[in-house]
Amino acid sequence: MKRERRNWEEKEGTREAKPPLPVFLRKPNMASSMRSLLSDHSRYVESFRGFLRNSTEHQCMQEFMDKKLPGVIARIGDTKSEIKILSIGGGAGEIDLQILSKVQAQYPGIRINNEVVEPSAEQITKYKELVAKTSNLENIKFTWHKETSSEYQNRMMEKKELQKWDFIHMIQMLYYVKDIPATLKFFHSLLATNAKMLIILISGASGWVKLWEKYGSRLPRDDLCQYVTSSDLTQMLDKLGIKYECYGLPSTMDISDCFIDGNENGDLLWDFLTETCNFSTTAPPDLKAEIMKDLQEPEFSVKKEGKVIFNNNLSFIVVEA
Repeated sequence: MKRERRNWEEKEGTREAKPPLPVFLRKPNMASSMRSLLSDHSRYVESFRGFLRNSTEHQCMQEFMDKKLPGVIARIGDTKSEIKILSIGGGAGEIDLQILSKVQAQYPGIRINNEVVEPSAEQITKYKELVAKTSNLENIKFTWHKETSSEYQNRMMEKKELQKWDFIHMIQMLYYVKDIPATLKFFHSLLATNAKMLIILISGASGWVKLWEKYGSRLPRDDLCQYVTSSDLTQMLDKLGIKYECYGLPSTMDISDCFIDGNENGDLLWDFLTETCNFSTTAPPDLKAEIMKDLQEPEFSVKKEGKVIFNNNLSFIVVEA
């Protein structure tokens, strides 16, 4: 899922190269009317908001911003009159503004040029609305580009000179990039002196991994989807010879409402978990029953105080120039 997505895990190290990630082209299940959640953008945004309400994802990111980000950005603005920040998949801007506030605190008074690459017009509108009602942004120039990372890359490659950036962040968006190693290599090449790139992804030890592995081929999708985790990404970075550090932070999602028949919030969570539009009413009963049973197993979730808490662990990867 792209979650502004909008992760953070192991420490830097060298690993043996792994075979390329599998790319799943999932065909619609002919026995049902299931269709990809991405085919209905409004439903996707609604289910994503449901996910945020029921998960600690943004709180987890906030913890990283408070404890780790100041050290990450400690030198990105040295000797510069302007700090250039590129947000790839900026979503509605909640996390972007947290990042910008940390940069402002580290470099008071310095101009900041913040450019956002986001394919959703609806998310860009929400981002602009958030900026309009947020104070202390006077020294920040915002520019939005309604395009995917690949479209941005192609547009930049047509120019004679590539723009260099002091900080680039990709939050929960690499799942929808077709050629991840090429994307990493390209954006790494855009880093200026002392610059850093922050990538947030699902941890290789999260419940999502088990869900993707077991049910990915049985759920609908109209596009190519990379089931990529932080473990896969660090393998790629090792192979590319790119230096990085990886931090792991626990995150959870309360999926208790998924087990209440007809619960509106539960239906939204089902859609987000399976990336299927209206999963509860269109999925074959046996498939839903099977996933429902698995979601209560220890490799997916823990039961606490009568609630079912899904493992949403994240990894935060900091790439050096």
